[in-house]
This record gives sequence, structure tokens and C-alpha cells, in this order.
Amino acid sequence: MINNNYKHSELTGKIIGCAMKVHTQLGNGFPEVIYQRCLAIELNKAVLLFTKEYEMPVYYDGINVGSRRVDFLVEDKIIVELKATSRLEAAHLAQAINYLEAYNLETGLLINFGSKSLEFKRITNERKLKNQIK
Repeated sequence: MINNNYKHSELTGKIIGCAMKVHTQLGNGFPEVIYQRCLAIELNKAVLLFTKEYEMPVYYDGINVGSRRVDFLVEDKIIVELKATSRLEAAHLAQAINYLEAYNLETGLLINFGSKSLEFKRITNERKLKNQIK
């Protein structure tokens, strides 16, 4: 799961490994909150620092218009958004990308426990990368 073409590949690989342990033990069919609790246990076992349900304000034109809460912020570098649905859809990917942009982070994971096999997608905040190049 480590691919040096991805930033933070070693860290995302560890997170995916933790998710695989959870999915192997539980399978699919549970509500998202159950997977969230189990993933927190595995992240602790892997000695990864994380904040569960990390909340940040969202600004529009400099005005606070609300807040967003991501399932996990790991090592202050990776957002992890969990799903427990039969299949991932474009709206789930858009939500994860919006979180990356709102949190001004480069890398995220979208993990779905609801399918027969664990699904995951590494996500990159292209806007942040473009701003770094300028």
C-alpha cells in the first residue's frame, strides 16, 4: 500500500492497514459509527495520533458560515472520511475533497466499510498543490 508517488504514503498505508483489520473482523453491514469506534481502537494500537470528529470553521468571503466535522484527522496531516454504504458515489468523493480544502490539507482518505470488500481512495487537494507551486 505504500506508493512513493503519493505524499504521506507511509502514513496513509498504515491507516488503510488499520481499516483492513477492522473490515476483516467485522465485515460489512454495520452503521458507520461502529466502524469509526473500531478504527479508533486500531489507530491507537498502531500508535498513530488522531483526533476523532475534528471540527473546523468554514469561511465564506472572510465570514464564518458554519463548521465541518471530519471523522478523523491523523497526525495533523491526513483527513479520513468514513462511509458504510454499498458503494462510493461522486458525492462522497466531493465531500472528502471539500474537507481537504476547508482544512487546507493536501492528503485525505475516503474509506468505505459498507461494501463486501473494503474500498478506499486516496485524495489530493489539487488547489493546495497549485498554490504551493506558485
